[in-house]
Amino acid sequence: MLQEERFLRIRSLLATFSRLSVDRIVQDLAVSRETVRRDLLELEGQGELRRVHGGAVATSAEPEPPLAVRLVARQREKRAIAKAAITLLQPGQTVFLDAGSTMSILAEEIAALSGMTVITNSLSIALKLEGAGEGRLTGNKTILLGGEIDVKTQATCGDTTVEAIRRYRADVAMLSPVGLHAKYGAMSFEHHEAAIARAMAEQAQQLVLLADHAKIGQASRVIYARTADIDVLVTDTKARELPGLPALRKACERVILA
Repeated sequence: MLQEERFLRIRSLLATFSRLSVDRIVQDLAVSRETVRRDLLELEGQGELRRVHGGAVATSAEPEPPLAVRLVARQREKRAIAKAAITLLQPGQTVFLDAGSTMSILAEEIAALSGMTVITNSLSIALKLEGAGEGRLTGNKTILLGGEIDVKTQATCGDTTVEAIRRYRADVAMLSPVGLHAKYGAMSFEHHEAAIARAMAEQAQQLVLLADHAKIGQASRVIYARTADIDVLVTDTKARELPGLPALRKACERVILA
C-alpha cells in the first residue's frame, strides 16, 4: 500500500473514531508497526493528529484547555510574542483583540502604551487595559463588545457580538488561533469563537496572528482565516525547529520569531 493511500485510510479512521491505537491501524492497513509509527509521525508534523501513548488522536477532536490552565502555560514564550507584537502598532491606531491567554499577556503590554483604541470581546482584557485593580488609568480607549457571556473564555460571543464588530473598522486585528496550519489557515475549536475572530479579521486592514510554537502546524475544527490573508505571524523561536514552519513562511507575508 502506498503512503498516500495509508494516509487517506488513517484520516478516514480518525474522522470516524477520533482516537486510534497503533494495533488497530496495523490490523486495518495490514502493515508493520514501524510503518504505522512513521506514518503517524509524518501526519503529526502536518498537524493532522497528535501522537499519544499507544496510538493517536485527531487534533480536531481536542478542545482548548480551560483559560486558567492556558494562562500559566508557556508564559515566557507568550510574553516574548506579545513584546514583539506591540512593535507593530502605532499611536492612534484602532486594534481588535480576541479572547485568550496570549491576548491577555498582550493586553498587559498594550496597557503601557498610549493613544490606542482597543476593541475586544474579552472581559478580563478590557479590565486589564483600563488598569482595574491597580488604581490607575491608561492613555488608551477600550471598547468592550456586548453579547452573550461565555464563562469558559470570560468573553462575549454570539450574533450580537458579531454585529457589534461590524460597526467598526480597525487598523489591525491581533488574534490568537487554536491551531495554525499552512494548508488550512487559522483555526478555532469552537464555532462561536471562530465567528468572532473571522469578523474581526474581515473588519481590519491588517491581520496579525500571535501563536506560540505549540500551535504551529496544528489543525482544529473551524477555519476563520486563510493563510494567504495573514499579514504577519508572530511566534517564538522554538517554532524554528518545527516541520510546519517552513510552509507557513512561504504562505504568510511576514513571520517574526520572538
